Amino acid sequence: MEITRVRDELHMITLDFGAAYLWRDDHGLTLVDTGIAGSADDIEKGIRAVGLDPAALRRIVLTHHHEDHTGSAAELARRRGAEVVAHRLEAPVVRREQPPVPPVLSPFEQQLWDGLPPIPPAEPCPVHREVEDGDVLDTGGGAVVLHVPGHTDGSIALHLPGPGVLFTGDVVSNVGGQTRPGVFHTDPARALASFHRLAALPVGTAVFGHGDPIAEGASAALRTAAEQHPQA
Repeated sequence: MEITRVRDELHMITLDFGAAYLWRDDHGLTLVDTGIAGSADDIEKGIRAVGLDPAALRRIVLTHHHEDHTGSAAELARRRGAEVVAHRLEAPVVRREQPPVPPVLSPFEQQLWDGLPPIPPAEPCPVHREVEDGDVLDTGGGAVVLHVPGHTDGSIALHLPGPGVLFTGDVVSNVGGQTRPGVFHTDPARALASFHRLAALPVGTAVFGHGDPIAEGASAALRTAAEQHPQA
Protein backbone atom coordinates (compact mmCIF):
# COMPACT_ATOMS: atom_id res chain seq x y z
CA MET A 1 0.00 0.00 0.00
CA GLU A 2 1.29 3.44 -0.99
CA ILE A 3 -0.20 6.89 -0.47
CA THR A 4 0.12 9.69 -3.02
CA ARG A 5 -1.05 13.21 -2.23
CA VAL A 6 -2.65 14.52 -5.41
CA ARG A 7 -3.92 17.72 -3.78
CA ASP A 8 -4.89 18.70 -0.25
CA GLU A 9 -8.37 17.16 -0.53
CA LEU A 10 -7.39 14.14 -2.62
CA HIS A 11 -5.12 11.15 -2.03
CA MET A 12 -4.48 8.05 -4.11
CA ILE A 13 -4.17 4.78 -2.20
CA THR A 14 -2.23 2.35 -4.38
CA LEU A 15 -3.08 -1.24 -3.47
CA ASP A 16 -1.66 -4.65 -4.33
CA PHE A 17 -3.89 -4.52 -7.41
CA GLY A 18 -5.81 -1.41 -8.33
CA ALA A 19 -6.22 1.87 -6.49
CA ALA A 20 -8.72 3.79 -4.41
CA TYR A 21 -9.11 7.55 -4.27
CA LEU A 22 -9.94 9.37 -1.06
CA TRP A 23 -11.66 12.76 -1.23
CA ARG A 24 -12.23 14.75 1.96
CA ASP A 25 -14.31 17.84 2.56
CA ASP A 26 -16.77 19.21 5.11
CA HIS A 27 -19.27 16.48 4.14
CA GLY A 28 -16.91 13.70 5.29
CA LEU A 29 -14.89 11.18 3.29
CA THR A 30 -15.73 9.81 -0.14
CA LEU A 31 -13.89 6.80 -1.56
CA VAL A 32 -13.85 6.23 -5.32
CA ASP A 33 -13.26 2.52 -6.04
CA THR A 34 -11.86 -0.03 -3.60
CA GLY A 35 -9.29 -2.30 -5.28
CA ILE A 36 -9.56 -6.07 -5.12
CA ALA A 37 -11.10 -8.15 -2.35
CA GLY A 38 -8.97 -8.11 0.78
CA SER A 39 -7.94 -4.46 0.44
CA ALA A 40 -10.15 -3.02 3.17
CA ASP A 41 -7.48 -3.07 5.87
CA ASP A 42 -4.95 -1.34 3.61
CA ILE A 43 -7.50 1.30 2.62
CA GLU A 44 -8.25 2.04 6.27
CA LYS A 45 -4.51 2.19 7.02
CA GLY A 46 -4.18 4.65 4.16
CA ILE A 47 -6.96 6.81 5.54
CA ARG A 48 -5.26 6.88 8.94
CA ALA A 49 -1.88 7.58 7.36
CA VAL A 50 -3.14 10.93 6.07
CA GLY A 51 -4.48 11.84 9.51
CA LEU A 52 -8.12 10.94 8.95
CA ASP A 53 -10.54 8.55 10.63
CA PRO A 54 -12.07 5.66 8.62
CA ALA A 55 -15.21 6.14 10.70
CA ALA A 56 -15.79 9.34 8.69
CA LEU A 57 -16.17 7.34 5.46
CA ARG A 58 -19.56 8.41 4.21
CA ARG A 59 -19.75 7.24 0.61
CA ILE A 60 -18.16 4.71 -1.75
CA VAL A 61 -18.51 5.48 -5.45
CA LEU A 62 -17.90 2.59 -7.86
CA THR A 63 -16.91 3.66 -11.35
CA HIS A 64 -17.82 0.19 -12.69
CA HIS A 65 -18.28 -3.40 -11.61
CA HIS A 66 -14.87 -4.97 -12.31
CA GLU A 67 -13.37 -6.83 -9.35
CA ASP A 68 -10.31 -4.58 -9.12
CA HIS A 69 -12.66 -1.67 -8.42
CA THR A 70 -15.44 -3.26 -6.36
CA GLY A 71 -13.52 -5.96 -4.51
CA SER A 72 -13.52 -4.38 -1.04
CA ALA A 73 -16.66 -2.26 -1.31
CA ALA A 74 -18.94 -4.63 0.57
CA GLU A 75 -16.50 -5.03 3.47
CA LEU A 76 -15.91 -1.29 3.82
CA ALA A 77 -19.61 -0.50 3.58
CA ARG A 78 -20.34 -3.07 6.25
CA ARG A 79 -17.65 -1.75 8.58
CA ARG A 80 -18.44 1.94 8.20
CA GLY A 81 -22.07 2.12 7.18
CA ALA A 82 -21.06 3.94 4.02
CA GLU A 83 -23.46 4.52 1.14
CA VAL A 84 -22.47 2.63 -2.02
CA VAL A 85 -23.12 4.48 -5.28
CA ALA A 86 -23.06 2.99 -8.79
CA HIS A 87 -24.78 3.52 -12.11
CA ARG A 88 -28.18 1.92 -12.56
CA LEU A 89 -26.80 -0.45 -15.22
CA GLU A 90 -23.89 -1.57 -13.02
CA ALA A 91 -25.88 -2.14 -9.84
CA PRO A 92 -27.22 -5.64 -10.73
CA VAL A 93 -23.69 -6.83 -11.54
CA VAL A 94 -22.22 -5.28 -8.38
CA ARG A 95 -24.93 -7.10 -6.40
CA ARG A 96 -24.13 -10.27 -8.40
CA GLU A 97 -27.73 -10.48 -9.56
CA GLN A 98 -26.61 -10.76 -13.19
CA PRO A 99 -23.34 -11.79 -14.88
CA PRO A 100 -20.96 -9.24 -16.40
CA VAL A 101 -20.59 -8.78 -20.15
CA PRO A 102 -17.11 -9.95 -21.25
CA PRO A 103 -14.76 -7.50 -22.96
CA VAL A 104 -14.02 -7.49 -26.69
CA LEU A 105 -10.24 -7.93 -26.90
CA SER A 106 -7.83 -6.94 -29.65
CA PRO A 107 -4.81 -9.24 -30.15
CA PHE A 108 -2.70 -6.81 -28.09
CA GLU A 109 -5.30 -6.72 -25.32
CA GLN A 110 -5.54 -10.52 -25.34
CA GLN A 111 -1.82 -10.69 -24.55
CA LEU A 112 -2.30 -8.24 -21.68
CA TRP A 113 -5.35 -10.15 -20.44
CA ASP A 114 -3.50 -13.47 -20.48
CA GLY A 115 -0.70 -11.94 -18.41
CA LEU A 116 -2.90 -10.64 -15.61
CA PRO A 117 -2.54 -12.24 -12.18
CA PRO A 118 -5.56 -14.08 -10.76
CA ILE A 119 -8.01 -11.61 -9.23
CA PRO A 120 -10.20 -12.82 -6.36
CA PRO A 121 -13.94 -12.53 -6.96
CA ALA A 122 -15.64 -9.55 -5.39
CA GLU A 123 -18.19 -10.20 -2.68
CA PRO A 124 -21.73 -9.23 -3.72
CA CYS A 125 -22.19 -5.64 -2.62
CA PRO A 126 -25.34 -3.63 -1.97
CA VAL A 127 -25.85 -0.51 -4.05
CA HIS A 128 -27.72 2.01 -1.96
CA ARG A 129 -27.95 4.71 -4.62
CA GLU A 130 -28.30 4.04 -8.33
CA VAL A 131 -27.29 7.07 -10.40
CA GLU A 132 -27.73 8.32 -13.94
CA ASP A 133 -25.88 10.79 -16.15
CA GLY A 134 -26.12 14.30 -14.70
CA ASP A 135 -26.89 13.31 -11.11
CA VAL A 136 -24.99 15.34 -8.53
CA LEU A 137 -23.41 14.01 -5.33
CA ASP A 138 -22.94 16.33 -2.36
CA THR A 139 -19.17 16.13 -2.25
CA GLY A 140 -16.49 18.34 -3.75
CA GLY A 141 -18.91 21.22 -4.11
CA GLY A 142 -21.18 19.06 -6.25
CA ALA A 143 -19.74 16.01 -8.04
CA VAL A 144 -21.44 15.48 -11.39
CA VAL A 145 -21.97 11.87 -12.46
CA LEU A 146 -21.05 11.29 -16.10
CA HIS A 147 -22.29 8.12 -17.76
CA VAL A 148 -19.37 7.03 -19.95
CA PRO A 149 -20.36 3.65 -21.40
CA GLY A 150 -18.12 1.37 -23.41
CA HIS A 151 -15.70 0.02 -20.85
CA THR A 152 -18.82 -1.46 -19.28
CA ASP A 153 -22.42 -0.51 -19.98
CA GLY A 154 -22.74 1.50 -16.79
CA SER A 155 -19.27 2.96 -16.37
CA ILE A 156 -19.25 6.40 -14.76
CA ALA A 157 -16.78 9.21 -14.25
CA LEU A 158 -17.05 11.93 -11.61
CA HIS A 159 -16.47 15.58 -12.50
CA LEU A 160 -16.03 18.16 -9.74
CA PRO A 161 -16.39 21.45 -11.65
CA GLY A 162 -15.57 23.68 -8.67
CA PRO A 163 -12.11 22.32 -7.84
CA GLY A 164 -11.61 21.12 -11.44
CA VAL A 165 -11.13 17.42 -10.66
CA LEU A 166 -12.01 14.40 -12.82
CA PHE A 167 -12.18 10.75 -11.75
CA THR A 168 -12.09 8.86 -15.06
CA GLY A 169 -12.43 5.23 -14.00
CA ASP A 170 -11.08 2.89 -16.69
CA VAL A 171 -12.24 4.94 -19.68
CA VAL A 172 -8.84 6.68 -19.57
CA SER A 173 -5.47 5.40 -18.34
CA ASN A 174 -2.18 7.16 -17.63
CA VAL A 175 0.37 4.36 -17.40
CA GLY A 176 4.02 5.25 -17.85
CA GLY A 177 3.16 8.89 -18.36
CA GLN A 178 1.11 8.09 -21.46
CA THR A 179 -2.47 9.36 -21.31
CA ARG A 180 -4.65 7.25 -23.58
CA PRO A 181 -7.92 5.32 -23.77
CA GLY A 182 -8.17 2.40 -21.39
CA VAL A 183 -8.31 -1.26 -22.38
CA PHE A 184 -10.60 -4.28 -22.01
CA HIS A 185 -13.81 -2.60 -23.19
CA THR A 186 -17.12 -4.33 -23.87
CA ASP A 187 -17.80 -1.82 -26.69
CA PRO A 188 -14.58 -0.17 -27.93
CA ALA A 189 -16.36 2.37 -30.16
CA ARG A 190 -18.59 3.62 -27.33
CA ALA A 191 -15.58 3.67 -25.01
CA LEU A 192 -13.68 5.89 -27.43
CA ALA A 193 -16.66 8.26 -27.67
CA SER A 194 -16.75 8.39 -23.86
CA PHE A 195 -13.00 9.08 -23.81
CA HIS A 196 -13.52 12.06 -26.10
CA ARG A 197 -16.33 13.35 -23.90
CA LEU A 198 -14.01 13.36 -20.89
CA ALA A 199 -11.16 14.89 -22.89
CA ALA A 200 -13.34 17.92 -23.65
CA LEU A 201 -13.88 18.80 -19.99
CA PRO A 202 -12.06 21.75 -18.38
CA VAL A 203 -10.12 20.08 -15.55
CA GLY A 204 -6.87 20.75 -13.78
CA THR A 205 -6.58 17.40 -11.98
CA ALA A 206 -7.39 13.94 -13.34
CA VAL A 207 -7.08 10.56 -11.65
CA PHE A 208 -7.41 7.24 -13.38
CA GLY A 209 -8.41 3.66 -12.72
CA HIS A 210 -4.88 2.68 -13.75
CA GLY A 211 -1.82 4.90 -13.87
CA ASP A 212 -0.44 8.00 -12.25
CA PRO A 213 -2.58 11.01 -11.36
CA ILE A 214 -2.17 14.29 -13.21
CA ALA A 215 -2.27 16.97 -10.50
CA GLU A 216 -2.10 19.99 -12.82
CA GLY A 217 -2.70 20.58 -16.51
CA ALA A 218 -4.92 17.56 -17.02
CA SER A 219 -7.03 19.15 -19.76
CA ALA A 220 -4.02 19.61 -22.01
CA ALA A 221 -2.94 15.99 -21.53
CA LEU A 222 -6.45 14.72 -22.24
CA ARG A 223 -6.87 16.89 -25.34
CA THR A 224 -3.54 15.74 -26.73
CA ALA A 225 -4.52 12.13 -26.16
CA ALA A 226 -7.85 12.69 -27.89
CA GLU A 227 -6.06 14.12 -30.93
CA GLN A 228 -3.85 11.02 -31.03
CA HIS A 229 -6.88 8.71 -30.82
CA PRO A 230 -9.54 10.20 -33.13
CA GLN A 231 -13.00 8.74 -33.46
CA ALA A 232 -13.81 6.90 -36.67
